[in-house]
Amino acid sequence: MDERAIISERLRKKTAEIQSLEEKLRTARIYVQALQDVMKAIGGAQPEEGRSESILRSGSAVSQARDVILGSGKPVHVSELLTALGREDTRDVRASLTSQLAAYVRRGEVFTRPAPNTYGLVELGHESAEEPEQSPPQGFGGVPADLDDEIPF
Repeated sequence: MDERAIISERLRKKTAEIQSLEEKLRTARIYVQALQDVMKAIGGAQPEEGRSESILRSGSAVSQARDVILGSGKPVHVSELLTALGREDTRDVRASLTSQLAAYVRRGEVFTRPAPNTYGLVELGHESAEEPEQSPPQGFGGVPADLDDEIPF
């Protein structure tokens, strides 16, 4: 048997193996989806393990950002995320990704914000920075003591 025939046979076998594995994967995904549907129907919450993957749409920028942060193991600045995702680091693109990630941070799901424009993952234990106080400082809006009681008009 010549080399071309040997390589052709190996290629055919490997292609058949890939098709078999893809079919198994498809079947497994259908099974997982069915189990999740049953859990929703009976009112049960999703288990914590694997929850992040199920919340994020596969292939989305947010899902890819999660993968980058998982790979680095530490919080990553939004500019570094855009570079890792192969996207332009323009104001609009940065604002878009930041707003998407911030929505998850506000809900306390998947992402944390340990520093300005830097995102970590809840599952890796990255802590969010303390949010600034939303109320005005004490004495704000009051009349300073050194002003006279009368206000001239």
